[in-house]
Amino acid sequence: MKIAYDTCYAHSLPEGHRFPMLKYELIPGQLLHEGTITAADIFAPLPCPIDTVLRTHDSDYVHRLLQQQLSTKEQREIGFPQSPALIHRELVIVQGTIDCCMYALRGGTALNVAGGTHHAFAHRGEGFCLLNDIAIAANELLYRKLCRRILIIDLDVHQGNGTASLFRNNDRVFTFSMHGAHNFPFRKEKSDCDVPLEDGTGDETYLHLLQTTLPRLLEEVKPDFVFYLSGVDVLATDKFGKLKLSMAGCRQRDEIVYTLLHHAGIPCTTAMGGGYSADVKIITEAHCHTFRTARAIFG
Repeated sequence: MKIAYDTCYAHSLPEGHRFPMLKYELIPGQLLHEGTITAADIFAPLPCPIDTVLRTHDSDYVHRLLQQQLSTKEQREIGFPQSPALIHRELVIVQGTIDCCMYALRGGTALNVAGGTHHAFAHRGEGFCLLNDIAIAANELLYRKLCRRILIIDLDVHQGNGTASLFRNNDRVFTFSMHGAHNFPFRKEKSDCDVPLEDGTGDETYLHLLQTTLPRLLEEVKPDFVFYLSGVDVLATDKFGKLKLSMAGCRQRDEIVYTLLHHAGIPCTTAMGGGYSADVKIITEAHCHTFRTARAIFG
């Protein structure tokens, strides 16, 4: 099992945004400390080539990102002030997800400590997402003819609106999003399969919906590669999530996904997505459960 991690994931962020992003440092540190992974499991990606990004994002938008020419309104919608360090971070995250795909094709699974920037559209960013790492990686797999049919499983509490928009007319990529019905983004896009959840949805309802929906999708879509966005903002402790999953329920969610994929022999790349509990230890532990579960099931 390979894990993409680079110190720029956390250190390139503006001062006011660093607390919730401490997880990028704490996750690998905890996994190494407890022996779930070794240093040999971790790799540091390089920045993604711009030509690769341009297979997914509009050239004008990418040019303005690189030249630091986003408007004040665009920066406000993204949630970060533009900076060279921030775009470097985004390019490294994107390449990390692509590299994870290559490892997953050989070993079954790989995980990016960051990623899951599913609110980025072809021509704009929003919700702390500048470039859509999973969409870029999916298009790269298709471009290289490394797979024929991709399923994106987005279990972040927020709908993957950018991803849904990017693949709206692409029948080789199927988008599945289980998310809060009354949460950001308040104007939803149409995924291939949306499962909107009412505020306060807990373990029993959530896990039942996942257990009945995902096996059916695997049978219908027949993917030969899967991306899994494993946001932990579904937890009851999350400041913005509005759902009521327990830590055990969140871990069961991961077990359902990984067990189904492992039994079907489908390689999987995982990106972490969101997590905004007030206690960073809860965020870190929930994300670490995802890595532990992947290790236990895929080996």
